[in-house]
Amino acid sequence: QVQLVESGGGMVQAGGSLRLACAASGVTFSSNPMAWFRQAPGKEREFVAAIRSSGGRIYYADSVKGRFTISRDNAKNLVYLQMNSLKPEDTAVYYCATRLRGYEIRYAPDEYEFWGQGTQVTVSS
Repeated sequence: QVQLVESGGGMVQAGGSLRLACAASGVTFSSNPMAWFRQAPGKEREFVAAIRSSGGRIYYADSVKGRFTISRDNAKNLVYLQMNSLKPEDTAVYYCATRLRGYEIRYAPDEYEFWGQGTQVTVSS
């Protein structure tokens, strides 16, 4: 079955950086779009970034554009989220997700069938 496992979360001061990784198994990784979402306490899960199967098309939420970079290594079944210039409002549980229903990027969480368990990112001021 499809498994997604995130790693790399932690606590960092404002202005710092973290790199998240998501390892995928049980899926033809190179065929599927991959996305990162996040959910802060008391808030809905929100789109952060996504990358098409070939890596040629990339999308970001406005709130992270210019600070976060999504990338993927299809040979290793990994997707990354490099987060720079972190702000306290970036504090959330970060999830990677994939969808098998199509190759298009979607921004709504319910468009993605498979999710990792999440990794906590905490940014202190």
